[in-house]
Amino acid sequence: MAAGDNVVDCYDAAGLMYPGGNCLNVAVFARRFGAGTGYIGRVGADAAGRHLVASLENEGVDIRGVGVIDGGDTAHCVIGHVDGDRVFLSSAKGVSEFEPTAGDLELIAAADAVHVGATSGLDAFIPAFGGLTRVSYDFAIFRDAEHIERIAPHTFLATFSGGSLDDVDASALADRALDAGAAYALVTRGERGALLATRGERWTTPAAPATVVDTLGAGDTFVASVLVGLLRGDDVDELLAAAARAAAETCAAAGAFGHGIPIALSARALEAGRPVVVDPERAPSVAAELAVSSASASPSPPSPSPSPRFPQPHTASAASASPTTQIKEHTP
Repeated sequence: MAAGDNVVDCYDAAGLMYPGGNCLNVAVFARRFGAGTGYIGRVGADAAGRHLVASLENEGVDIRGVGVIDGGDTAHCVIGHVDGDRVFLSSAKGVSEFEPTAGDLELIAAADAVHVGATSGLDAFIPAFGGLTRVSYDFAIFRDAEHIERIAPHTFLATFSGGSLDDVDASALADRALDAGAAYALVTRGERGALLATRGERWTTPAAPATVVDTLGAGDTFVASVLVGLLRGDDVDELLAAAARAAAETCAAAGAFGHGIPIALSARALEAGRPVVVDPERAPSVAAELAVSSASASPSPPSPSPSPRFPQPHTASAASASPTTQIKEHTP
């Protein structure tokens, strides 16, 4: 299960928009890697929202947790590219931030794990999620000590984007998360590969060769592959190598996982877009890295949003998709 952010990534030069967002991407990639998955989030009752839901259905992801907000705009991000690397130009969160309902919590409790991202605005609910199932949390580029100490104790897998970090700093960052209580700490480093650590062991993997068309979604691919492999009990060296290969494959095509259509955003949604910035207080020493959101995660629950409508789940839901993943018993 993944709960949190979604977005349509709008490639201005190509005139196309693709489904995306850390949590939505992880739900899709985990499904592709053989797990039965679902997604919990909110979209607007607009063309972008309909496309996100249709894309999830097409990928066989359970959509019972997707709420459609009448009168609201789906989150979007306008993206440029430099040598294949993504550059976030502007974004608007639309209706993507939400407070989980009782139904959402039931879906999370029934899952073997829930993935949440730092930009989803769900930090206040992480302790509750951790009492229901394993938590995978993507800190993205945010590394401040208070944030780690508040979230890591509740996590099964704590992930960081550390493309600018050398070996020593990447290892120290993993140790910080493990010391705070994470069971596993993952630091992805782009072309430098990745580090996965527990309190007693650590493993590294080089990046796999890639023909880079678009790096969007590569990190989410890696996270989803590692999470599924850990839950399945796969050999760690093998699961890391598989994750690196999968991330390289994602780089070879436009969009996080495809499904591009012509951009269809309302004038209101476009006017709501704001330049993407990195808050130096939330992401120290990473000014050169690409931001993934214009706002950092908040420790307080978001303001209540209008009551969502929930579409009917796809017939190939998590319960009926016959996943191959075998999971160990969870102890909160």
